[in-house]
Amino acid sequence: MSWTDIGHIEDVPLRGARLLKTALGCIAVFRTDASEVFATSNTCPHKGGPLADGIVHGQSVTCPLHNWVFDLNTGKAQGADVGQIATYPVRVQNGRIEIDAATLKQQSAA
Repeated sequence: MSWTDIGHIEDVPLRGARLLKTALGCIAVFRTDASEVFATSNTCPHKGGPLADGIVHGQSVTCPLHNWVFDLNTGKAQGADVGQIATYPVRVQNGRIEIDAATLKQQSAA
C-alpha cells in the first residue's frame, strides 16, 4: 500500500466527517465515538445525498436525505434491497490519518 497523510485525527470531529477532495471526486472521512477512522465515497447511491453530512453512529453512517444506513467497514446498505458505497483503506499513525493512495487510482470516488 502507498499511504498518504491526509490530516490529523483531531481535524475530524467525533461522530463526524470531513471531505477529502481528490481528482476522482470527494471522499468522506469519518471518525466514530471510539476514534476509529473510515473513508468512503461521499455520495449515497439512493438519491445522491452527501454522506459527510450524515449521522455517524457506531460503525455506520445514515444518509441525511433519506435515512439509508451504511456500514463503514463494508460500504453495504443496511435494511435496503440494494446499495453500496465504495470504501477506502485508512489508518491512524501517530495521530495522523493516512489513506492508501493506490486505491484512489483504481476506483472512482464519485
